[in-house]
Amino acid sequence: MSARRSGWGSVVLAGAWAMTLACSGGASDKKAPADSAGSAAAAGGKGGITIAMIAKESANPVFLAARTGADAAAKDLSAKWGTPVKVEWLTPPQQDGEVQAQRVRQALNEGVNGILISASDAGKVTGAINDAVDRGVPVMTFDSDAPASKRFAFYGVDDEKTGEQTMAELAKVMNGKGNVAILAGNQNAPNLQRRVQGAKTEAAKYPGIKVVGVFNHIETPQDASAEVVRVNNAYPEITGWAFIGGWPLWTQSLLTDINPAKIKVVSVDALPSQMVYVDRGIVPVLLAQSVYNWGYIGVTTLAEKIHDNKTPANPVMPMELVRVTKENLGDWGRQLKEWGFTDVDPKYLALAPAAKK
Repeated sequence: MSARRSGWGSVVLAGAWAMTLACSGGASDKKAPADSAGSAAAAGGKGGITIAMIAKESANPVFLAARTGADAAAKDLSAKWGTPVKVEWLTPPQQDGEVQAQRVRQALNEGVNGILISASDAGKVTGAINDAVDRGVPVMTFDSDAPASKRFAFYGVDDEKTGEQTMAELAKVMNGKGNVAILAGNQNAPNLQRRVQGAKTEAAKYPGIKVVGVFNHIETPQDASAEVVRVNNAYPEITGWAFIGGWPLWTQSLLTDINPAKIKVVSVDALPSQMVYVDRGIVPVLLAQSVYNWGYIGVTTLAEKIHDNKTPANPVMPMELVRVTKENLGDWGRQLKEWGFTDVDPKYLALAPAAKK
């Protein structure tokens, strides 16, 4: 990996809403013999390497950032090996495990050399993953694992630990007492289920903290922010929110719908659009995932498996979260810009560096 992608615990975030209208992986007319996928993988990239990338949903900015990282890795590896490496984006427009399984089968029919997938529903994609591996096509998961499948590696955060850390940060800013709600996204996503469990486990450590409920929703900014407003109206006693994903902060609607004097919020993710919430004190802590690295490290690891038969020593490749606060907001903004973001507010770029500890 190049030097400019180092630092911040190797967290890299890139991509923007400009890619939202990019292809969502529609059906292809190309077909291949049933055994072509295995023979393509076995070729070890002699005629080039094609990796199918199947994230959860095509318009989600965290997955667009991952797509940017995947394309960057393909470019770097192509130059390094003198062999063309290409990423085919086969992500569905909305989260749907059945459609993901169909996209895996589509990828096999197109003769890809490897598959990188974030499971919307592990139970629905495990069979398709196993079929791909049985046909000689290695599969790697990222973000959301399918641990019972034959995938050779997974890259992402420890989801239970992520939930615990989110709730611990929230309990700290709430001084260990209050009524909290958990915003939980897709109820069928195994990674989010584990984050919820981690958040509940951590909350139980604080006698003064009561979990009012866990609230699922469609993972769009509009649906997520609307759910927060609905729940706040239905439960006026809420004084804290643990967002185990940053969905509602991709828009600015909650800037006026949450009173930081009454309700404290801690959220996962730290994209440029979310930085204003830290700046205004509405979300004092963001916990950043290396969403760009889902793609960069994912494609690199999968391509090395195909090209060099290289396998990670540990099939579970951990990613650490980065804590983003007002103190390091300027540093974070400058890092985002260096990594390719074009929508970082210039005022954050002008902030003084954080004091070294």
